Amino acid sequence: MKYLGLRLFQSVFVLLGVSLLSFIFVEFAPGNFFDEIRLNPRISTSTVTNLRKQYGMDQPLPVRYFRWLESAAKGELGFSFAYNAPVGPLLWARARNTLLLTGSATLLAWLIALPLGILSAARPRGWINHACELFTTALLATPDLLLALGLLFLAVHFHWFHAGGMFSQESAGQGSWVLSKDLAAHMVFPVTVLVLGSLPILLRHTRAAMLEVLDSPYVRASRALGISRGRILFRHALPAAINPLVSLFGFSLGSLLSASLLTEVVMSWPGLGPLLLEAVLARDIYVVIGAVLFSTLLLVFGTLLADVLLFAADPRIRTEGLA
Repeated sequence: MKYLGLRLFQSVFVLLGVSLLSFIFVEFAPGNFFDEIRLNPRISTSTVTNLRKQYGMDQPLPVRYFRWLESAAKGELGFSFAYNAPVGPLLWARARNTLLLTGSATLLAWLIALPLGILSAARPRGWINHACELFTTALLATPDLLLALGLLFLAVHFHWFHAGGMFSQESAGQGSWVLSKDLAAHMVFPVTVLVLGSLPILLRHTRAAMLEVLDSPYVRASRALGISRGRILFRHALPAAINPLVSLFGFSLGSLLSASLLTEVVMSWPGLGPLLLEAVLARDIYVVIGAVLFSTLLLVFGTLLADVLLFAADPRIRTEGLA
């Protein structure tokens, strides 16, 4: 418990540090939401001044930051200038869609990467390994934006599944089964882009971790004793190689979110990506800070989850924690 408590304290410290740095960077960024309003000739200078006072933008940075912390403690995360509403509920409505997308892509990517990485490491000179190397090299050389645009072109040109959005107008008011099928059809291309973007890293790390273990003396001794290849792979080698893969799993949760923001914009998925883009263009600073903090929160959650899994799986970490 001491080990996990320390990790939790470090996570809270990271979140506070990211929120403070976000405020500082936004403060030094040129322009703000009210500068855009001031360009409108129909809005007087006194009106803009009153709006700045109403939203507390005339206060110094430390005062605004501590007020934002009070708002964050209530779950509001500040106030959106463009939407005239608290940021927290606004972000959560979009975050659920993003989590659905990234969660599905993460699960599918690992379900593909684990068996392929294990088989590639088991037969380094086999056709599966050569095919995986060629496939992952091609994916690493292809930007995520090009993948998204290519699949979007296929969807529009050949009418495969749906080109964008989350639901079709025809499914409105239908039963849950129709809505689920419509949602699954809309998720195919965004999830495919995210899986293809993350698959090379996951597959290569899985293969490298397994190769290192398969070359160890105790595995070679197991082969000499006549233990079957399948038992060596899944009962001996995979548990020994699990530590770096668990750490990579935690990191992949947070890194996939950054990739999904671009995919959501291209595929018109109603998640955090379009909301963040609109907030940046409108200089809606509290929405931008909230989106950055949510991204950090997901990365911290992934790291904490990896720490918990490592703590449960590796007795050496439990011994260090007790020490």
